[in-house]
Amino acid sequence: MDGDLLLIFSFVIALAVIVFPFIMLTHRRMIRHEQRKLELELEIEQAKKGQGGASRDAYGHLEDRLRVLERIATDPSADISRQIENLRELKTEGEKVQ
Repeated sequence: MDGDLLLIFSFVIALAVIVFPFIMLTHRRMIRHEQRKLELELEIEQAKKGQGGASRDAYGHLEDRLRVLERIATDPSADISRQIENLRELKTEGEKVQ
Protein backbone atom coordinates (compact mmCIF):
# COMPACT_ATOMS: atom_id res chain seq x y z
CA MET A 1 0.00 0.00 0.00
CA ASP A 2 2.82 2.41 0.77
CA GLY A 3 4.27 1.86 -2.69
CA ASP A 4 0.96 2.74 -4.36
CA LEU A 5 0.59 5.83 -2.19
CA LEU A 6 4.11 6.94 -3.07
CA LEU A 7 3.41 6.39 -6.77
CA ILE A 8 0.21 8.46 -6.61
CA PHE A 9 1.96 11.21 -4.66
CA SER A 10 4.82 11.29 -7.22
CA PHE A 11 2.30 11.49 -10.06
CA VAL A 12 0.50 14.43 -8.41
CA ILE A 13 3.79 16.27 -7.81
CA ALA A 14 4.94 15.68 -11.40
CA LEU A 15 1.60 16.90 -12.71
CA ALA A 16 1.81 20.02 -10.54
CA VAL A 17 5.33 20.76 -11.79
CA ILE A 18 4.06 20.63 -15.38
CA VAL A 19 0.70 22.38 -14.95
CA PHE A 20 1.48 25.29 -12.58
CA PRO A 21 4.08 27.03 -14.78
CA PHE A 22 1.67 26.83 -17.72
CA ILE A 23 -1.09 28.37 -15.61
CA MET A 24 1.22 31.16 -14.43
CA LEU A 25 2.33 31.93 -17.98
CA THR A 26 -1.26 32.00 -19.21
CA HIS A 27 -2.31 34.28 -16.35
CA ARG A 28 0.54 36.75 -17.06
CA ARG A 29 -0.39 36.88 -20.73
CA MET A 30 -4.02 37.55 -19.85
CA ILE A 31 -3.00 40.41 -17.55
CA ARG A 32 -0.73 41.94 -20.23
CA HIS A 33 -3.53 41.60 -22.77
CA GLU A 34 -6.00 43.39 -20.49
CA GLN A 35 -3.49 46.19 -19.81
CA ARG A 36 -2.81 46.68 -23.51
CA LYS A 37 -6.55 46.65 -24.21
CA LEU A 38 -7.10 49.39 -21.61
CA GLU A 39 -4.22 51.46 -23.04
CA LEU A 40 -5.68 51.25 -26.53
CA GLU A 41 -9.14 52.21 -25.28
CA LEU A 42 -7.59 55.23 -23.55
CA GLU A 43 -5.82 56.26 -26.76
CA ILE A 44 -9.09 55.95 -28.67
CA GLU A 45 -10.88 58.13 -26.12
CA GLN A 46 -8.11 60.75 -26.26
CA ALA A 47 -8.28 60.78 -30.03
CA LYS A 48 -12.05 61.22 -29.89
CA LYS A 49 -11.68 64.17 -27.52
CA GLY A 50 -9.30 65.84 -29.95
CA GLN A 51 -6.17 65.58 -27.87
CA GLY A 52 -4.35 64.35 -30.94
CA GLY A 53 -4.40 67.86 -32.41
CA ALA A 54 -0.66 68.00 -33.05
CA SER A 55 -0.84 64.98 -35.31
CA ARG A 56 -3.73 66.59 -37.21
CA ASP A 57 -1.66 69.72 -37.77
CA ALA A 58 1.26 67.64 -38.99
CA TYR A 59 -1.08 65.71 -41.27
CA GLY A 60 -2.46 68.96 -42.70
CA HIS A 61 1.04 70.27 -43.28
CA LEU A 62 2.04 67.09 -45.11
CA GLU A 63 -1.14 67.26 -47.15
CA ASP A 64 -0.33 70.83 -48.22
CA ARG A 65 3.18 69.82 -49.22
CA LEU A 66 1.83 66.89 -51.20
CA ARG A 67 -0.52 69.20 -53.10
CA VAL A 68 2.40 71.46 -54.01
CA LEU A 69 4.46 68.50 -55.19
CA GLU A 70 1.57 67.20 -57.27
CA ARG A 71 1.15 70.60 -58.86
CA ILE A 72 4.89 70.76 -59.61
CA ALA A 73 4.86 67.29 -61.13
CA THR A 74 1.82 67.88 -63.32
CA ASP A 75 2.29 71.53 -64.38
CA PRO A 76 4.93 71.82 -67.15
CA SER A 77 4.93 75.63 -67.31
CA ALA A 78 7.89 77.88 -66.50
CA ASP A 79 5.77 79.58 -63.87
CA ILE A 80 6.60 76.78 -61.45
CA SER A 81 10.24 77.76 -61.10
CA ARG A 82 9.18 81.31 -60.19
CA GLN A 83 6.75 79.97 -57.57
CA ILE A 84 9.44 77.73 -56.11
CA GLU A 85 11.78 80.67 -55.76
CA ASN A 86 9.02 82.68 -54.07
CA LEU A 87 8.48 79.84 -51.61
CA ARG A 88 12.20 79.68 -50.86
CA GLU A 89 12.23 83.41 -50.19
CA LEU A 90 9.25 83.07 -47.87
CA LYS A 91 10.96 80.23 -46.04
CA THR A 92 14.16 82.19 -45.51
CA GLU A 93 12.19 85.22 -44.34
CA GLY A 94 10.27 82.99 -41.93
CA GLU A 95 13.50 81.59 -40.53
CA LYS A 96 14.85 85.12 -40.00
CA VAL A 97 11.72 86.15 -38.11
CA GLN A 98 11.93 83.19 -35.72
